[in-house]
Amino acid sequence: MTRKPLTAALVLGMSLAAAANANEGMWMPTQLPELAKTLKEAGFKGNPAELADVTAPPLSAVVRVGGGTGAFVSGDGLLLTNHHVAYGVIQYNASKEHDTINDGFIAQGRADERAANPDYRVLVTVGFDKVTDDVLKDARGKTGRAYYDAVENARKRIVADCEAEGGVRCSVANMYYGTDFYRIRQLELTDIRLVYAPPRAIGNYGDEIDNFMWPRHTGDFTLLRAYVGKDGKPAPYNKDNVPYQPPAHLKMSLDGPMEGDYAMLAGYPGTTYRLRTAAEFASQIDTVLPRRVEVFQQLIDTIEAAGKSNADARTRYASQLQSLKNNRKRAAGELEGLLRSDAKTQRAQDEQAMLAAADGKYKPDIDALFASLAADREVGASEFLVTLLSSQTQLLRSAMLLERLRIESAKPDAERESGYQQRDQALIEGVLKQVQRRYDPTVEKAILTALLTRYQQLPDAQRDAHYDNLFGRTPAELGRHLDEMYAQTRLGDEAQRLSRFESARKGGFIEGDALVSVASALVMAQLNAERESKAREGEQLRLRPSYMQALFDWRATQGRAVYPDANSTLRISYGKVEALHPRDAVSYSPVTTVAGIVEKNTNTVPFDAPKPLLAAIAKGDFGSTADPALKTQTVNFLTNLDTTGGNSGSPVLNAKGELIGLNFDSNWESVSASWWFDPRYKRAVHVDMRYLRWLLAKVYPAPELLKEMGVPVE
Repeated sequence: MTRKPLTAALVLGMSLAAAANANEGMWMPTQLPELAKTLKEAGFKGNPAELADVTAPPLSAVVRVGGGTGAFVSGDGLLLTNHHVAYGVIQYNASKEHDTINDGFIAQGRADERAANPDYRVLVTVGFDKVTDDVLKDARGKTGRAYYDAVENARKRIVADCEAEGGVRCSVANMYYGTDFYRIRQLELTDIRLVYAPPRAIGNYGDEIDNFMWPRHTGDFTLLRAYVGKDGKPAPYNKDNVPYQPPAHLKMSLDGPMEGDYAMLAGYPGTTYRLRTAAEFASQIDTVLPRRVEVFQQLIDTIEAAGKSNADARTRYASQLQSLKNNRKRAAGELEGLLRSDAKTQRAQDEQAMLAAADGKYKPDIDALFASLAADREVGASEFLVTLLSSQTQLLRSAMLLERLRIESAKPDAERESGYQQRDQALIEGVLKQVQRRYDPTVEKAILTALLTRYQQLPDAQRDAHYDNLFGRTPAELGRHLDEMYAQTRLGDEAQRLSRFESARKGGFIEGDALVSVASALVMAQLNAERESKAREGEQLRLRPSYMQALFDWRATQGRAVYPDANSTLRISYGKVEALHPRDAVSYSPVTTVAGIVEKNTNTVPFDAPKPLLAAIAKGDFGSTADPALKTQTVNFLTNLDTTGGNSGSPVLNAKGELIGLNFDSNWESVSASWWFDPRYKRAVHVDMRYLRWLLAKVYPAPELLKEMGVPVE
């Protein structure tokens, strides 16, 4: 059917009049002028129109950092993000001589700032424009793979035209599942350096025991600095590079948050699924999340067992292990939360009512969409394991990158798969270079054994013959094949990887290697799976807008807010500092203090507060950072802001737009908010900037950094 694209502005106009919860919603900045009345009523003292432009202050100070968010806090490229967002950088710089993980790091001047891992990036958004008609003009009237290719070709062309001027990295973001598309232009900063990291026992105080829990007492922050070439343009690491001059930087408030105060967060939330179908909700609850919990736990156990007697391996896999633990706990919390909110039943009832009220012209597309989604579910287990085979390995991932790059580089650049074009080669090279500090053969083989044993147990229809031929059908065959592959490969040597990279990027022959040979077969399997998935994805891209239109119409009758699911584009959430009452007779204050650090301290990981911190708490010299009402030093605080993964490191602002906190977590009861928003439980957890200032002033001093951020040193 032919439809007029439903714009974000129209969606907003249909639903904002009766938006029920000011704290619900990850809003596009362009939507905020329409929210001016509710923003003012919530307590915002600025001009909402100034929040609409991502290239102007204050939003131009907010950037993507690694897998999360960060914000510039000085005019010389000083960048604030989470300790866990920068954990890979901290781990990359760890050595036997300087344990940056456990001891932390304070640069002794700018010459002492340490280079991040080569694949670490900071992206500064400098443009955001709607390109819906341009993306869809050649797709209309097509179906399946043809529809997918038309959209993908348009996206590549738009990106290529955008990047032709040089100095920027561009992308096309899909809003409302194929309804609207936006071109995003970003400076890609590649010379990022470690400036200040607190010790592990501050930056990760409580570790997995406290993860997703409240109360928290964690100083989850790190300071980095972005550098550019002397011409002011992005450039790889060079000792002669100069600090990047950002378009804006945030001013740090000297006052802290109080219960009921207005709060606002800007960041790059990863992915939410609140606008998905009832069947997708059911699959997530019944199948996907239980599978994730089980597999992630197995990988955690595997890595910990393999590194138990190998301190070097523990260091190399510290960042990966931390990520797995976080993902495992998130999946478990998401499952528990969705069950608690009875989300499957509520979403099914809501969808049934929506379909009953929907215009009949949407029915053919919606029925076809449901059939395509059912086909996706049939291959979900296999796709999950195959994805982990590359994402959780170093050498195998490198071999597969090289082989896929070789295949794609033989094509004209515009026809190559996204991720393997000329614009992507520097990032691929960075991935290949960082392997050396993140790889141990014993650990990698253990990871592959765990994953491939699971793959061997899949039904015949879900396995690809390439895997059976390479790894066998029994554990004994698998073990023998892995031992042979890793005994014979030379990809553990950086020079060997990079020499093959030079051949692969030209589309030429890659020098023989045991793992490269394996990767050749695995990439063939990857290509086969992609052909099938792209046909389904094309259909879903074509069909979902009808489902979305029916949903928009239904939400309008309910007076409910409609905002696009998160997709790693810049979003704004607003609400207030608020306490938590998760269960009968259980109430939590929205602020924690250093007293809780002492109460939790056991002198054993993960509650082994550093001695300088305990001494400073005992001394009680909190200076200007003490809370005037509590008469002590605050640590973390809660808001009802709408957040999800990717919001880690997002700055939290007060009513005047000043920096008061740094987002780093959610409470256990709200982990499921990526699928289902429940205002009773949704809270976000933040580092109080007064705690950061106190640590830099009194505990692990860095007075020059405080001066650079324009805050008192006392």
